[in-house]
Amino acid sequence: MRRRHRRPVRRRHPASPSARRRRAGYLFSLPGLAFLGLFLAYPLLYNVWTSVHDVDLGALLGGASRFNGLDNYRATVTDPDFWHAVRLSIVFTLASLLFQFVIGFALALLFARPFPLNGLLRSLLLVAWLLPPVVSGTLFRWMLDGESGAYNALLRATGLGALSHDWLTDPSTSLAGVVFANVWVGVPFNMLLLLVGLHTIDPELHEAAAIDGASVWQRFRWITLPLMRPVSVTVLLLGLVYTFKVFDIIFVMTGGGPVDATSVLSLYVYEIFFRFFRFGEGAAAGLLLLLVPLLAGGLYVHRLRREGEAA
Repeated sequence: MRRRHRRPVRRRHPASPSARRRRAGYLFSLPGLAFLGLFLAYPLLYNVWTSVHDVDLGALLGGASRFNGLDNYRATVTDPDFWHAVRLSIVFTLASLLFQFVIGFALALLFARPFPLNGLLRSLLLVAWLLPPVVSGTLFRWMLDGESGAYNALLRATGLGALSHDWLTDPSTSLAGVVFANVWVGVPFNMLLLLVGLHTIDPELHEAAAIDGASVWQRFRWITLPLMRPVSVTVLLLGLVYTFKVFDIIFVMTGGGPVDATSVLSLYVYEIFFRFFRFGEGAAAGLLLLLVPLLAGGLYVHRLRREGEAA
C-alpha cells in the first residue's frame, strides 16, 4: 500500500504588535470615516452631480434631469447678481476680520495683565460667542431698529438725536450694521486665541527689553508682534473660513436687503435654491462659494504641517 504523504501544516505566526495596532487603528477610525462619508462626502458629491445637471423642482421630486455640462457654471459667472454678491462678501469679510482682530488683540493685551474682576469680565465677553447666531442677529435687529432701537434711543438721550438713523433699512448703512453685529460675535473668539498666544511669550523678554530702555511701543513692536505672528495667521485664516460663509446673522437681520445691499454670496446661493428653484445653478454657485474656505483651509493645514516639521 502506498503511504499517503501528509502535507506539512503551515503554522500561522502571530501578528506583530505593530500590525495589531494598525488594524486596531483602522477599526477605531471606521466610525469617523463612515460619518465623514455619510455627512460630508456624499452631500458634496451629490452637489457636484447636481451642478452639471439641469435640475428643477420637477426633477427633484422624481422627474428626469438632463446633463448639461458646465452650463450652470456659465450661467452663474455671467450673472451680474453673482459678482455683486462676491463684492459684498469680500467687503463684509475683510471689514469683519479687520475689526475682530484689532479689537480682539487689544482685549487680549488687556486681559493678559492681572487686575480685579479679570476672570468675570472675560467670562461676560464670551456670552457674545456662546449665543446662537440667530439670537445675536435678532438682538441687533432690534437694537438697530430705526424707530424703537436701543442705539437711536441712546443717541437721543445723549443729545445726539440728529445722528439717529434707520440703520438696517438704508442701503448705505445696512452692510455696516451687519458687519457691526458679526464683529460683536467674533471678537471673543479672536480674543481667546490671541490671549493663549500672549501667555506663551516669556515675560523675561519684556523685562530684559525694559531694562535696556525699550519703550512700551518698542517692546510691542519688536517682541510681541513677531512672536504672535503664527497665532495671528491662524486666527485670521480661521476667521476667513467662518466669516466668508456667514448666513444666519445677515438673513435674520436684513434678509439680504434692502435692495440687495447685504446679499452676500451665501444669501445669493440660498435665493437661487429656495426662491427661484434653480437647483443646478444653486449647486454650481455653492461650489464656487466653497473655493475661498477650501483655499484658506488648505493654507492653514499647510502652515500647521510646516510648523510641525520645524519643531
